[in-house]
Amino acid sequence: MADLFPILLIALGGLLLGGGISMWKTNKAIAAGLAVCAVIAVAAGVLRADYL
Repeated sequence: MADLFPILLIALGGLLLGGGISMWKTNKAIAAGLAVCAVIAVAAGVLRADYL
């Protein structure tokens, strides 16, 4: 499970980024919030997997 968690975080970041892109025309504030959450999720996944 420890090896799967970083991959799930990176996948979550991708889903959040996709939601932010689709939301951009409707509500830019929510889209920006989703983008920030996506960056945090991907950063957590990368740091958790020790890619850096």
